[in-house]
Order: sequence, then C-alpha cells, then structure tokens
Amino acid sequence: MTWEIRPTTDIHEFGAAMGAIGHYFGGWPADEEAAEQFHRNLPFERLHAAFDGEQVVGGAGAMTFQLTVPGGPIACAGVTVVGVLPTHRRRGILTALMREQLEDVRRRGESLAALWASEEGIYRRYGYGMAALGTEMTLGRGHHSLRVPPDESARVRLVSLDEAKALLPPIYDRVRLRTPGMYDRTPTWWESRILADPPDRREDGAAKNVAVVERDGAPAAYALYRVVSKWEAAANVGHVRVIEAMGDDGAELELWRFLLGIDWISAYRAHHLPVDHPLLHALVNPRRALLRLYDTLFVRLVDVRAGLSARSYASAEPLVLDVADSFLPDNAGRWRIAGGRAERTDDDAELALDVNELASLYLGGFSASELVRAGLVHELREGAAGRADALFTTSRKPWCPEIF
Repeated sequence: MTWEIRPTTDIHEFGAAMGAIGHYFGGWPADEEAAEQFHRNLPFERLHAAFDGEQVVGGAGAMTFQLTVPGGPIACAGVTVVGVLPTHRRRGILTALMREQLEDVRRRGESLAALWASEEGIYRRYGYGMAALGTEMTLGRGHHSLRVPPDESARVRLVSLDEAKALLPPIYDRVRLRTPGMYDRTPTWWESRILADPPDRREDGAAKNVAVVERDGAPAAYALYRVVSKWEAAANVGHVRVIEAMGDDGAELELWRFLLGIDWISAYRAHHLPVDHPLLHALVNPRRALLRLYDTLFVRLVDVRAGLSARSYASAEPLVLDVADSFLPDNAGRWRIAGGRAERTDDDAELALDVNELASLYLGGFSASELVRAGLVHELREGAAGRADALFTTSRKPWCPEIF
C-alpha cells in the first residue's frame, strides 16, 4: 500500500503526528498545549506525518541542530518523535517516513542525522549506528570523597532559574564546542526544555535547583539538580538527582565536590554522564559509584562524502573504505580519506564496513579494531584497522547530555 507522507501544516496535524509516538508513552492524542510547547523547537515543516486518508497514523520529526563533530560543529538533523500507531504497524509506514525524512535532510544540506533510540534495534535498518555511550551513577553517601584537593579560588552559589538564563548558556557552549556529540541550544530551548520546571515533571515534587561554580568571580561550571527528600523510620533515605552538570576543566570537579557534599540524603544519582567523566579517577572509592553503561546517541551519515569531509582527523595517513548502504545506495562504494577530505576512488579498499559501523567510528566513540573483533568491520589489508583507529581517534569521548 502507499501512504501520503508530507510535512504537517498546522497544530492539529502536528499534535496528531506527535501522538503516534505519544501513544506508547501514555499520551495519545497529544493535547494542544503539549503540541504548542513542542512546536516551539520543531517547525511544522520538519515534522513529517503519515496519512491513511484523513487520519494521521505516524510521524517523524527532525530538529535543526549544529552538532559538534571532531573539528567543530556542522549542520545536523536531530531526529525525534518517530512512531506509528499500533493500528498501522508492519505496513511499511515507518520505512516510508524514514526515507522521506532522510531525503528532506539531504535537500537541506545536512550531512548527518542523529537520534536517541527508544528501541535501539530499530534504526540500524535505516543506516544509523551507535555513536556514543553514557553512564548512570548511584553513589551512596559516605563514599563521596575526592582524591584531589579543593580549588581555593572556586566558589559555589545557588541562582534562580531566571538568573540561570544568562549564566548557563556560555558555560554550556564552551563545553559543547570541544565535545563531539553535543549540539547547540537556542534561547527558546533553554527556556522551554532545560530551565522549565512544571510541577507535573518534578520527581516526587522536588523543585529544580541551579548551582554555579565561579572561579575568580567568573562562572565556570553549573549543575541542575533536585533534592528528593524521603524519610523512613525517622531516617532520611532521599537522594540528590543530578539532571545536568558540566563546566570548564577543574571547575567541573569543584561542582561535583559541592553536589556530593549535600547533606540529609542517602545517595547521589545521575544519568547521561560521559564515559570518560573525571569522577571515575577523582573518587576515592570509584567502585562504589555503581556505574551502568548504555547507548545514547545514534548517528546516520546521510551524505557520506560531505560528512566524512566535514570532520577533522588525527592522522594524515590516507585510508580507503568500502562502504555498504542499502537504504541510501548512492552512498555506497569506495571512499578515500586523505588531506581531511573524502572522495570516491578506484583504489583497493583497506576496510569494508556498513554505513552503521561508519557512524560508530565517526564521532570517535568506538575504534575500528574493536569493531573488527566484533565481526562488523572487515580488514582487507593488514594493519588497516590500526590506521583507522589513529585516523578517527579523538581526545574526548563523544557525549550527548540530553535526550531530544
């Protein structure tokens, strides 16, 4: 069967397309208030809807991002609210939505698409690959001491959510521009998503707090957190929930020194932390942190030539890749990376891989050697995997601190 796939044109269609995925989160159809709120960061024309007659039965959105890759930020589609109603599953609607969305991404000159997957197995069918990992941490009070001495120039102060609008974005941008996997935030994004604190989104009613570390009087790190207070048998069994915490080198540890020193709780909890977080080395008892590893950002090279040419490389030695891409077959073929550019070539390939695995290499989150050991990348010339490792490596592991 064929389905009409087109961008939404008004808030009614927009809410119905959102409701396709919202159904699985207990929110179908999306009410007008929720649709209006989401529409602040997603234009009508970037949310594609699938129509069965006049009924909207699926949707797929793409926010307009500048995503940091090794070397700096580039245009990227931030894929979100993708879903098909359970009444219309297994009919090819998701594939049709994905195809039209990726073609639209390409028309807009965005060489990358990125997403967080509710079910990680779905999107590999469309060329996405796991590009970054994150960690969750639960640390019991009493095991929170740091090995490094305090920075005497650092001071922490609590600020209001309103004051945070001016203080936090410059800190975030400094971290973003040096960290693959992070994306830009508009003032509307900060106001409507990061600093908003509606009562229905609070964990056990706990309000959102903001702490800022200043070094020599200048803002250098920030944290968004909640203090969730619970009492059992006259003892406090609550916790501190760290929503987001980041900052300049050194100041970030002072921020965590403050967070891990908050009293009247029994544990500290955080999610979406980078896998190379300095706490792993700075804690006196890192084993007690109970870190759990999980996938975060998935990436899709929509235009292989443009995407590979947009990032920087840690090695000048050329490498020839044989890339397979069944969903966007014009990406397939042999590509030579040399001088910071990727061009088609007739040279013999040295590594063979699917576009999914190319995405896993792209931000520096994984090495070619580990993917060879997993049987997903094939070494056609001895030593090619090691050369690819040197080419794609980054000084920081990719990190995306927020589900979009």
